[in-house]
Amino acid sequence: MKACLQLQRRFAYVGHAMAVVLKKRYGVKDFCGYVELTPSLEFLKSQKEIKYSDFLLESELRNGYKTEKLDRDYIQFLGKEYGLPNLWPYIEIDRTVRYGLYLRDYPHNTPPFTHEEMMRMLQSSAKKIIAFLDKEKPDFMLFAVINDFTNMLLYHIAKKKNIKTFFIQTARIRGKYSVTEKYGTLSFVENVFNQLQEKKFFLQEKRLEAETFLKKWREHPTTHSPVDAPSARPLSRKKQFNFLLPNKIINTVYWIAKNTIDYFRYKDRDYCKNPFYFLIDRARRKIRILVGFEVFYDEFDAKDDFAFYPLQYEPEMAVSLFAPFYTDQLWLAKQIARSLPIGYKFYIKEHPAMFGYRPRNFYRELKKIPNVKLIKPTITSFELIERAKIIITLTNTSAWEAVLLKKPAITFGNAFFNILPMVKNCKAIADLPYMVKEQLENFNYDEEALLNLLAAIFQESADLDLVQIWDIEGGSNMEKKKEAVAPFVDFLASKLNLMQI
Repeated sequence: MKACLQLQRRFAYVGHAMAVVLKKRYGVKDFCGYVELTPSLEFLKSQKEIKYSDFLLESELRNGYKTEKLDRDYIQFLGKEYGLPNLWPYIEIDRTVRYGLYLRDYPHNTPPFTHEEMMRMLQSSAKKIIAFLDKEKPDFMLFAVINDFTNMLLYHIAKKKNIKTFFIQTARIRGKYSVTEKYGTLSFVENVFNQLQEKKFFLQEKRLEAETFLKKWREHPTTHSPVDAPSARPLSRKKQFNFLLPNKIINTVYWIAKNTIDYFRYKDRDYCKNPFYFLIDRARRKIRILVGFEVFYDEFDAKDDFAFYPLQYEPEMAVSLFAPFYTDQLWLAKQIARSLPIGYKFYIKEHPAMFGYRPRNFYRELKKIPNVKLIKPTITSFELIERAKIIITLTNTSAWEAVLLKKPAITFGNAFFNILPMVKNCKAIADLPYMVKEQLENFNYDEEALLNLLAAIFQESADLDLVQIWDIEGGSNMEKKKEAVAPFVDFLASKLNLMQI
């Protein structure tokens, strides 16, 4: 059996640890990989544990357009074979190609490439991906993220070639992660959930685990995401000047130096942040924070009947991949506001990790909506969820937490909990006022369905502290990574019908 792993940025170290466990426990010896960064490629080539047969390097895929002559017949072929239903979703998901982000900080939205260059990028990359898969012939592929046109092409071309594709997704319960054969859902969880709903079998042990979890969680609700934890929220006014401390200045100088070295070292300047823009964007964000946003904030009023909408982090896969037609959150807020009963307030809270990124004009426009109240990001979402009459989100965990608290919820994007009968998923904006009315006046909470979904999650997931070993630790402590990923690899192996050696 041959595995192809998406070794994206610092996930390269986690993915490699998974490869080592697959080899040692299950005898999988053949590996190839899609690699995003040159330093990751250097690490993978220098290590001795796994001999990868070949790599797709993202920069080579992206830069191929420079010498590629546009073939409109081939573009038409790609659209017919791999369109979703056309090729624009591949461009729209790519924050760099479509909006110039990563090269510049959010909210920059000017594409650095022309329409023809975008088509040449798709053409060149698709040719190389198809050739790579035809040569390597992997039996399965494992994806950690799908956030640009190259890895999205890789995913859909692989599926078209009937290669098993697994996408890692959080189950939003403690440290539980699952894999799915279709992003935006938890396919294995859904299968078990549907069978439990139809009473085809009963998972007694997992059901007890679900009941215990739900009881304890309701007694002491805890956020799934560390970005909404108290330590992650905006600093006090005094602490916002901490950047002037010597250690902070040294840290800033370090990152400026590192960014400058990388910019000139790897010569992939179409996709590296210019050091000048790095300084400009960082200064703008700091100035916004120092000026502050207090003038826009409203006080919570316990007498209000209100709907709660937590702004989503941007740019992020949860928006671009799972809610691609609702990426304009200012426009969406206006549609939600007009869909509420006229006596309701509309509470909106900024995502803690977005503090300082959005320009003041964004909040100024929000405050022009008559029924909007902008709530300080230092207030926890739980405080608002518990008091809200309804929670409306793109794919935010707040909607899942609302369900756990027996609250009505409406989503706009693909979220695994959309499968629950008491969650409404809005596909057409004209349906929204009617969905809101239905959820407020005829909400039918289904505890049995929720327990079945929780039992299915416990059955079809594994413990994995992915945030710690991916985002925080990066490339350090490989032995710890192998130990940490082992339960998840065992779970993945079960989906491939692999036996331990």
